[in-house]
Amino acid sequence: MPIQVLMPALSPTMEKGNLAKWLKKEGETIKSGDVIAEIETDKATMEVEATDEGTLGKILIPEGTADVAVNTPIATILADGESAADLAKASAPARQQKAAESAPPAAEAKSAPAPKEEAVPAAPKAVAEPDPEVPAGTEMVTMTIRDALRDAMAEEMRRDPDVFLMGEEVAEYQGAYKVSQGLLQEFGAKRVIDTPITEHGFAGIGVGAAMTGLKPIVEFMTFNFAMQAIDQIINSAAKTLYMSGGQMGCSIVFRGPNGAAARVAAQHSQDYSAWYSQVPGLKVVAPFSAADYKGLLKAAIRDPNPVIFLENEVLYGHSGEVPKLDNFVIPIGKARVVRSGAHVSIISWSNGMTYALKAADELAKEGIEAEVVDVRTLRPLDTDTIVASVMKTGRAVTVEEGWQQSGVGAEIAARIMEHAFDYLDAPVARVSGKDVPMPYAANLEKLALPSAAEVVAAAKAVCYR
Repeated sequence: MPIQVLMPALSPTMEKGNLAKWLKKEGETIKSGDVIAEIETDKATMEVEATDEGTLGKILIPEGTADVAVNTPIATILADGESAADLAKASAPARQQKAAESAPPAAEAKSAPAPKEEAVPAAPKAVAEPDPEVPAGTEMVTMTIRDALRDAMAEEMRRDPDVFLMGEEVAEYQGAYKVSQGLLQEFGAKRVIDTPITEHGFAGIGVGAAMTGLKPIVEFMTFNFAMQAIDQIINSAAKTLYMSGGQMGCSIVFRGPNGAAARVAAQHSQDYSAWYSQVPGLKVVAPFSAADYKGLLKAAIRDPNPVIFLENEVLYGHSGEVPKLDNFVIPIGKARVVRSGAHVSIISWSNGMTYALKAADELAKEGIEAEVVDVRTLRPLDTDTIVASVMKTGRAVTVEEGWQQSGVGAEIAARIMEHAFDYLDAPVARVSGKDVPMPYAANLEKLALPSAAEVVAAAKAVCYR
């Protein structure tokens, strides 16, 4: 049966691209691995490789076609013995069909080709404990994390004319990940501002604006690029209140995707949770659920101090229930027990919660009740909630995508030892990203990240010790 070639994705968040050029013609023989076409977006160019051998039977999308949706059939490959009469029977390769079924709906991203399999497991649907910030009976609306962030910014911009958004591609392009979609049309170019590609420059402008009383939201296309602005963030924003003797504030939010996405390699996959959470003068937020993304971003925008708001690109397309409230704000610095349990506390944040919740499901099948704590805020860290959970279960496992040395998990473990040592039945276990720069190859990238299986193994180890 003829095989369809589907429009590939450059990243988990890409929706469409331009078919720039065909490098093979109809009727030409192709081998697995041959480059047959080039795909372009405004962020990157990639080559489409054939995954099967045969003859290029028919080109379905001509070169030069713009805005071709991901997973659209673009050509068919005929196997030996097949002819043009068989083209109507074409089907997608199993690998591409699986990718098409599992690909998250999202906006185009800046990165390299997507892996052939998911770098992280899909978010499990675990039943969470009631959220104390949400009144009983509140109507819930299902939305993506991307939309929750946009709604939070829009609501705060309507509420306070001093709030504005700035960053690369936040306006005309509607955001590199479509997080700011529609904001330019509603608020205009004076409050939704496209900046040049100079993080040090526009972060400094944002800090200066905050010192004059405005409330900037500075978006980094990725926190890897925020490394260029580290002096502005730490030496200017974080230290201003102290160095001015309390006379000058700096109400500013630095937000954007942090940590690993998929196939974007070592310089674009770094997790800065530990970096920023170590700095006095900063508040650091790293949510997991759609409701927390919205409620905590609103709190961050209202905060009189600089806030680092660490998002996760892999989560942008994930959906969750968000309370339909006029003023839904979650206090910074408060963790949440999202799943009760009696045998072991699994403590995590951001995308680490994906592994934690899936592990809790697996442990439950073996009779181990895991209590899952989403810390949500890394600085200030809610030590009381973490310690209360560990005093209840007697065991703890921390889960993070960042490196283990000097990581947030290490800080959590230290606080547990300081405040709940007498309640521990086993040493605190840590599951983290491996101590290597992030590989580009999909199989190695998967090995470098933590997994639910590792969390399960760590939890069993502390439970059966």
